[in-house]
Amino acid sequence: MHRLAGIIVELSKIRIAVLSTASAATGFVLAARGVDARLVPALLGVFLLAAGAAALNQAQEGDIDARMRRTEKRPVPTGRISARGALVAAVALVAAGAALLSFELQALLLGLVTVFWYNGVYTTLNRVTAFAAIPGGVVGAIPPVIGWVAGGGDPADPRILAVAFFFFVWQVPHFWLLLLRFGDDYARAGLPTLTNVFSRAQFARIIYVWMLATAVACVSMPLFGVSTEVWTEAGLIASSVWLGWRATAMLRSNGRVLAFHQINVYALLVISLLSLSGLIG
Repeated sequence: MHRLAGIIVELSKIRIAVLSTASAATGFVLAARGVDARLVPALLGVFLLAAGAAALNQAQEGDIDARMRRTEKRPVPTGRISARGALVAAVALVAAGAALLSFELQALLLGLVTVFWYNGVYTTLNRVTAFAAIPGGVVGAIPPVIGWVAGGGDPADPRILAVAFFFFVWQVPHFWLLLLRFGDDYARAGLPTLTNVFSRAQFARIIYVWMLATAVACVSMPLFGVSTEVWTEAGLIASSVWLGWRATAMLRSNGRVLAFHQINVYALLVISLLSLSGLIG
């Protein structure tokens, strides 16, 4: 039982699930202007859906993972669990997440759309186009909207749309910075990759533009009423200046100085600032 639990944890890609859950928490706090009893099932639901989508992805891509050094030790390629077993775990996780989100129909529907988009659209496109990360950015945009509607917000509200747009733009350089590091691995697995389309220097320039676009999307959020506190706006600007500095270092090195961890830290800083704004603003 302990061994099976460990395998399910590996299938779930916990760090990614936690980041999705944190962005959902931000949406909830901004909508509810605080926390209440609805927060717990909302966040657990998002976490389990994200974990289930990750497990389903590993069931779908076991053949690809087996050809990549970065992923060859995952449970499916090593035979510690079959693709069918990973599928069963994924369905169980998604079903549990959906049940927890069922208290709010819009949240449930958005959660299921996210799973469909990640496992049905992005995972399919990843095998046929090197630009799959752009439509894949939708996966990062939806979790804060799930939290927002779970907290009683209108999904068409410009405030949450601005937050969702930030996470959509952020998701693209987040993936491409990883690709810049492991491009050879993706090529070895037979996946179309931008590292085979552009030189390293060209790809670094493309990522640089997307990182700057992420910073612009961030500092633009207060214009849509996401926050009205001066300290929040100052924090968003300072964080974005820091990201721009790291992006410039990456560009000057032609991609040899990576900024993958920095862009993740940046997302956590933005999540923290927006959440604090909702809690005490």
